Amino acid sequence: MSVLEEMRIRSLGVIDDAVVELSPGFTAVTGETGAGKTMVVTSLGLLLGGRADPALVRIGVKAAVVEGRIALRPGSSAVLRAEEAGAELDEGALLVSRTVSAEGRSRAFLGGRSVPVGVLAELADELVAVHGQTDQQGLLRPARQREALDRYAGDAVAGPLAKYAEAYRRLRAVAGELEELTTRARERAQEADLLRFGLDEIAAVEPLPGEDAELAAEAGRLGHAEALASAAAVAHAALAGNPEDPESVDATTLVAGAHRALEAVRSHDPALAALAERIGEVAILLGDVAGELAGYADDLDADPLRLAAVEERRAALTALTRKYGEDIAAVLAWAQEGSARLTELDGDDGRIEELTAERDGLRSELSVLAQELTDARTEAAARFAEAVTAELASLAMPHARVSFAVGQSEDPEGVEVGGRTVAYGPTGADEVELLLAPHPGAPARPIAKGASGGELSRVMLAVEVVFAGTDPVPTYLFDEVDAGVGGKAAVEIGRRLAKLAKSAQVVVVTHLPQVAAFADRQLLVEKTNDGTVTRSGVTVLEGEDRVRELSRMLAGQEDSETARAHAEELLATARADG
Repeated sequence: MSVLEEMRIRSLGVIDDAVVELSPGFTAVTGETGAGKTMVVTSLGLLLGGRADPALVRIGVKAAVVEGRIALRPGSSAVLRAEEAGAELDEGALLVSRTVSAEGRSRAFLGGRSVPVGVLAELADELVAVHGQTDQQGLLRPARQREALDRYAGDAVAGPLAKYAEAYRRLRAVAGELEELTTRARERAQEADLLRFGLDEIAAVEPLPGEDAELAAEAGRLGHAEALASAAAVAHAALAGNPEDPESVDATTLVAGAHRALEAVRSHDPALAALAERIGEVAILLGDVAGELAGYADDLDADPLRLAAVEERRAALTALTRKYGEDIAAVLAWAQEGSARLTELDGDDGRIEELTAERDGLRSELSVLAQELTDARTEAAARFAEAVTAELASLAMPHARVSFAVGQSEDPEGVEVGGRTVAYGPTGADEVELLLAPHPGAPARPIAKGASGGELSRVMLAVEVVFAGTDPVPTYLFDEVDAGVGGKAAVEIGRRLAKLAKSAQVVVVTHLPQVAAFADRQLLVEKTNDGTVTRSGVTVLEGEDRVRELSRMLAGQEDSETARAHAEELLATARADG
């Protein structure tokens, strides 16, 4: 069995430097009010990954340190998790350390290796169950009561709950997407209409890539046909001559004359020969240009009907570029993107149908799983309540009865369970409430309303004892579990804790001698004259010292003969039970 063997606490609260040695069985921690007993609970909480409060660090000290040694059962899941984190065991024991600085920084060490604080919390779930006043208050919340019932039910609830949680998560996602699509239906319809109008408008014109530039050029030619023809004629006459004026001088004739003059003497000077060749090339080029000018003039179309058709086409293209892009290339790109978007929008209707069908299917699945959870919880609730009631009989509440109310609330938007449409959430459709009837004839009322502080303490202890038989943890730490309890009830709590300690390690911070008397080991926490707890301030009480402490707890006087006799009687009763 895994056992918390000892803790060393330094500079935490009133504790200066103290070592707390714990036994495998039942350890009671006692002392005067304000002596620092609760620092034991706080220290263990830090070792188990609890929240680090810098206010706990002693004034004038840089940091508080808590170190613990936990003997682990070989091959346990705690050993495997520690090894995964890189921790090394010391002869089968795990050394855990937590440092809290005055500035609020916190560091955790596991087996000599620095680890995230969350790793300590993971180990805590398997090693220690901590219960204090806040846990008692937590038991008043219906959510905690449902968690307790589910924990007791085990796989009977855990199996369908895991399936339910996954279906619920998927339903939330589907419902969210469906809501977004349906609430945006009008916007999507408007967008689709605009896209269809634009695509139809573009399709009606059927623009071609680069068509706008080509038409612009053609319109320019057609609009200036006469000027172009006149200019071409003048240029042609200048190059090739005017047949209507035989005496006109043209460039071709002049260049030809120059070429002949040089050709006559080219054999006498190579440089002049080269110039003759270049003039020959110019003559050829002039001839070619003159020929093209003649052809241009012949081919030039001055048809006003063609010009009107071009301008009409250009107007249609311009209407598109005003709406959909700066040129036809941009218009065609818009059409391509718009077509893809329209396909997507049209597909939303089909997506809505798919999601609606999936939502309905998931709701049906949740109805089945919620019914399974209800059945499993109802069955477990009867067994759980019976077991807790039996434990209360051992805790001086022989006539008390505990029961669970497992019900649902009507909700027209919910899921069907048991022939009714009820509200549902991430853990099912059940509302679980723990009820207590403290004596015969008393109505069963929610423990939040019908239980006193002492009764609540005993109910919590009974619940934990029942858990110990079905879902045990190696170590239980109870802080003031006996609050509001005294007399015979306190004796029964001590007796029950001692019974629990036969199968687990139990550490109890208590102010009741009736509880402390049943402990296998009693630790006394004492302050020194300066108000701090030092290494010598946490001592193991044995023999006469234990009797004196129990006497103080009974009567406030260590040397009272009556108190001593009562203390010895308590110890004798506890030994007889053991």
